[in-house]
Amino acid sequence: MAVDLVREHEGVEIDLATIPQEDEVYDLLCAADTIGVFQVESRAQMATLPRLQPRTFYDLVVEVALIRPGPIQGGSVHPYLRRRMGEEPVTYLHPLLEPCLAKTLGVPLFQEQLMQMAIDVAGFTAGEADQLRQAMGSKRSKQRMERMRERLMSGMAERGITGEIADEIAKKLEAFANFGFPESHSVSFAYIVYSSAWIKYHHPAEFACALLNSQPMGFYSPHTIVRDARRHGVETLGVCIKESRRDCTLEPRSVESGPQGFPMRGWHADPSVHALRLGLRYVRGLPSALLDRIDAEREQGPFIDIEDFARRTDAPVDALESLATAGAFSIFGHDRREALWSAGALRSSRSGLSRSKQAGKGAGTGAGKGAVVRSDRLPGLVPGMEAPTLPGMEPEEVVAADLWATGISPDHHPTEFSRADLVKRGVVTTGSLRDTPHGTVVEVAGLVTHRQQPETAGGVVFINLEDEDGLLNVICTAAVWARYKRVASRSPALCVRGVLERRRGVTNLLAQRIEALPISITGAQRSRDFR
Repeated sequence: MAVDLVREHEGVEIDLATIPQEDEVYDLLCAADTIGVFQVESRAQMATLPRLQPRTFYDLVVEVALIRPGPIQGGSVHPYLRRRMGEEPVTYLHPLLEPCLAKTLGVPLFQEQLMQMAIDVAGFTAGEADQLRQAMGSKRSKQRMERMRERLMSGMAERGITGEIADEIAKKLEAFANFGFPESHSVSFAYIVYSSAWIKYHHPAEFACALLNSQPMGFYSPHTIVRDARRHGVETLGVCIKESRRDCTLEPRSVESGPQGFPMRGWHADPSVHALRLGLRYVRGLPSALLDRIDAEREQGPFIDIEDFARRTDAPVDALESLATAGAFSIFGHDRREALWSAGALRSSRSGLSRSKQAGKGAGTGAGKGAVVRSDRLPGLVPGMEAPTLPGMEPEEVVAADLWATGISPDHHPTEFSRADLVKRGVVTTGSLRDTPHGTVVEVAGLVTHRQQPETAGGVVFINLEDEDGLLNVICTAAVWARYKRVASRSPALCVRGVLERRRGVTNLLAQRIEALPISITGAQRSRDFR
């Protein structure tokens, strides 16, 4: 989809099979600037990328394979990273394993390595090795596993591999066989990882637009995707009944708008020449049939005003109110309050018309029909549609309206309006943490984008917080989670005090205390929670 947008708006044909390998794209990956990037946008992947520092395509193949339940349960992740960084020597449980494990620094990562290990240390045939893979797969049976384990142990014994070494080899095989990737699978995934990152770097507007039009998907909400796009120089425009289509679209960026956001880490391509226009699909309560009618009527000519739009599309009043709240009628010279007034007048008019129709049916006379059709009123004219002079919304109210109506605030983040109070109590922004030393006790506040409690994490829960500057991963030990679970699992926004951890380019906050953040904005996004 992003490739299609680049072709449409820039006239550039992208062949994913031939895109160049570029240092700048690997820089983006090494710094885990990967919101929206296929396969490597998860918390675990973003924590691993700065440590692994991928500089070649095969490094991405390893990255994809490394963060899987099998390698994690088999204890492969940290040994591989330490060896890659030169912090421990490359060793092998037995010399016979070196030929098949050399390319992954002595650490088994792929299913093909599982099979080759059985061949090398236990004399398995290729057929037996595949049976071992199947036996350790998702449909494993206890009896079959026992038979294969006996064959494995006896084969190793014939080659003088016994005791703790044999047990450790068997443990490694069993741990990652169930959820380890085939190398070919990892290569395919890595190809999409690099392609996604390349498009994000060179065409951030098209990348964000494609992500928004593919929702629901991924780890991050549309609001977070828009905030990330802003940090990469993409201007996002709100919903407009004239300019917005069903899906999000791109349009030429106005010169007056100026640069948007700021580079999160100091690299990205030039700011996009296109602005991202939010689509009508993001306005709450708009049924698909109404979106179809809007498209059809727009083909017949532009909408003149709110009443004209309502009459031609037969839009429900609830939909009109959502559009008004989203600012979609600003093109007609109405601010949001005025547009809501007009929608309310239409509601009253329709209610009166309904009562008149009911009265006419009850009377069964011509007088009843006369109550429905007034000779002194032109068809489609609704009294009271012209709003009185009303005060415009304050910026904080606009953000609340945007979040309620679309779930996306293009220009401001909710925490901006609590920042003055937060500063008074010593709460810092995520942006300031770049210059904060490891081990510093800090307090950070933000919206919860997602919570994750992996089965492999021993009760540890990870919370991702977002403020106006960016994202921060919060680590909650089992004890901290048990103490603060009630507030931490339910509140849409949190204030967390803890110890800052900075290791090899990865920044985390080890939580000590958690409390709800009383953000004075309604409509804050709901988190996306995962196991």
